[in-house]
Amino acid sequence: MQIQFAERFTGITGSEIRKIFALLSDPEMISLAGGNPSPKSFPSKKMAELSAEIIEHEGEFALQYGNTPGISPLIELIKQENQDILRPEDDVLILSGSSQGIDFAARTLLDPGDAILVESPTFLGALQTFMIAQADIHEVAMCADGMDLTDLEDKLKKYSPKFVYTIPTFQNPSGLTTSAEKRKAIYELCAKYHALILEDDPYCELRYEGEALPSIKSFDRLGIVIKLMSYSKTISPGLRVGAVLADREIVHEFNLCKQGADVHTSNLSQYLVYEYIRRGYLAPHIQEIRAMYKQQRDVMLEAVENCFPKEVCVNRPMGGLFVWCELPGQMDAKELFAKCVERKVAFVPGGPFYARDPHKNTLRLNFSMPSKENIQKGIAIIGEVIKENL
Repeated sequence: MQIQFAERFTGITGSEIRKIFALLSDPEMISLAGGNPSPKSFPSKKMAELSAEIIEHEGEFALQYGNTPGISPLIELIKQENQDILRPEDDVLILSGSSQGIDFAARTLLDPGDAILVESPTFLGALQTFMIAQADIHEVAMCADGMDLTDLEDKLKKYSPKFVYTIPTFQNPSGLTTSAEKRKAIYELCAKYHALILEDDPYCELRYEGEALPSIKSFDRLGIVIKLMSYSKTISPGLRVGAVLADREIVHEFNLCKQGADVHTSNLSQYLVYEYIRRGYLAPHIQEIRAMYKQQRDVMLEAVENCFPKEVCVNRPMGGLFVWCELPGQMDAKELFAKCVERKVAFVPGGPFYARDPHKNTLRLNFSMPSKENIQKGIAIIGEVIKENL
């Protein structure tokens, strides 16, 4: 029997990164391809202690079904920590990872054919979600300090998008950070042209240099910013705990989606996150992982400087998990990838991160997962292959 799938899945091929992971079962493969936090960053001992305590004393709640919006203590904690950016009309909903918020935004706001704007390049997972929602996706060109405002305004006028999707801090995949001035300008332009903003901000705590910048949500007078946050990069991705901060009407619709999607985020995971923060563990933990990731980023940047030919343009991210590279125009990163895999090194070609115009001469490197030694070895091999193919 031939199964007839829904039309919205036509052309959806799955994550290129997940396909690459199939190659990584080889223990000799050096992977600079992932985007995961390092397992060394997980507070396993503290989580073991907390989980035993929570199950012993709060098991009747932690192991039971819960309210869809989330457990009240965690919601109130998030509200308190974000009181400077929340309006009286805003609310908070706990998510099973911030990616669930991308899905709910697509489901609650988009009809087939509705226009949205995304950064060029942008998060592959978000692109897949928007494609399944049959959105009309348009790219906004990027500068070193965020979206090109002229291009943004032109496309706001031309397409009247439902929302603009942005990762303003240490963007995946490019590592770029939108300046404070541009964050405000993006908000003002979207307010002018009646577009919502989906602000995806999972990396903001992973800053290794420079000053923290205001969330786009902090400029929100009209309730047009939907802010997604996550504990995946700071505590544990496996706990699947994130949140959306948005106008109460939007949160209500997200809540309806969540009732059908998963009923509620794991109570046990929520209690673990809540207690970890309440007891003061999170702030020093973030300092530790920042120091660890900064070292790994610096090792990668030094290796790239020493091993890559000058024709390769490489960003210097101030935080996050990724280094973004632009090869000379005639080079195809996918072909380069195949040759590097033969030498036991993997990265992610940049093409899939583009909605319309895949820049085949781009690639993403991850420094959070590999060891410093493997970063140096892997970059040296990639550099050799690039030189051989110039």
